[in-house]
Amino acid sequence: MKVLAQALLGEGGLLGSLPRDLAAALLMFAVGGIVVFGFVLLVAGVTSWVERRVWARIQSRVGPNRVGPQGVLQWLADGVKNLLKEDVVPAAADRFLFLLAPYVVVAGFTASFVAIPFAASFIVADLDIGILYITAVTSLVVAGILMAGWASNNKWSLLGGMRSAAQIVSYEVPAALSIFPVVLMAGTLSMQGIIAGQGAAPWNWYLFNNPFSFLAFFTFFIAALAEGNRTPFDLPEAETELVAGYCTEYSGMRALLFYLAEWGNLYVIGALVTTLFLGGWQVPRITENALLLSLLQFLVFFAKSYFFVFVAMWIRATLPRIRVDQLMVVCWKYLVPIAFFNVAGTALWLALVGLPGQSALASGARWVMTGIGFLLLVVFARRVVYHIRRARPELYFSPVI
Repeated sequence: MKVLAQALLGEGGLLGSLPRDLAAALLMFAVGGIVVFGFVLLVAGVTSWVERRVWARIQSRVGPNRVGPQGVLQWLADGVKNLLKEDVVPAAADRFLFLLAPYVVVAGFTASFVAIPFAASFIVADLDIGILYITAVTSLVVAGILMAGWASNNKWSLLGGMRSAAQIVSYEVPAALSIFPVVLMAGTLSMQGIIAGQGAAPWNWYLFNNPFSFLAFFTFFIAALAEGNRTPFDLPEAETELVAGYCTEYSGMRALLFYLAEWGNLYVIGALVTTLFLGGWQVPRITENALLLSLLQFLVFFAKSYFFVFVAMWIRATLPRIRVDQLMVVCWKYLVPIAFFNVAGTALWLALVGLPGQSALASGARWVMTGIGFLLLVVFARRVVYHIRRARPELYFSPVI
């Protein structure tokens, strides 16, 4: 992105003749449009189809399979359908806030893509406080959801909005605390700096650095799922209790924007996990071609991130929704103390043992944690293969419902 900026803004560049501030604003607007419309919307749309197909496979039923080969164009059909639906605003609603809320939600999650490092040279802005920026802008989502629930003038929507405020604000605490161990190890808040402190090999990832970072990984992922309103933590939109929660009164494209943010937020969660714990875009330098290397880094980063999107889909298709009191108990009685324990443990570990390479104990612990992670992955893979072999593909791939 720096090379692109220099080429466009430098002397003789396409925008070089314009005032620098105006040219920079136009460049940021163009790059933002490319990221949002060329990547975010595409990923969110395809994810909506993939998720329904994954649910169908897990639950031994047929998912969307009519529009396009195996229903692959279903997400486009859904988008067109919602664009053509009537945009209804309830008579008793607060019209301004009601219309504004979906855009606040979408802005909250799309703004996070500014600091996500897709590759070594592909990041909109490598901020010195990148991880802090992402945790801040994603908090806008709770404001939009609460705004939607209040403005709808509907008791179920209001309850959904209040649940969302309590849930997201609460789970931001263990999620933020689970980032601190990585920041302590990396010594920076920059997303690219965090990745630079790791390596391409799994044993060089922060996930296996020490026992506390290993535990912080699971704490962060669980808290991120809850913060993203994903099952089993989807209490703000609990259909069996609140009709559809905060988005009950929404129709057409405005209703779709809420789900667009949810599906897109899945990738943001995966990207954060990949950056913090799994080495990000790090790959062996197998070529000196900068373009090919950047493409390989992007593909590796995308594959790692989207793996956790699949995990979130599997969890949603498997686990039942918990009660709202259980939701808060999990956060404040379990995840928050565990997150504090991880921060303190990591600080003591770095002070007494150090990073791998600084002492034999640190290097040995890294290999032990890598072995434990490998065994867990093998057990997980065996269970997946077990269920795939006993599935009914003739039902899943049936041409008709």
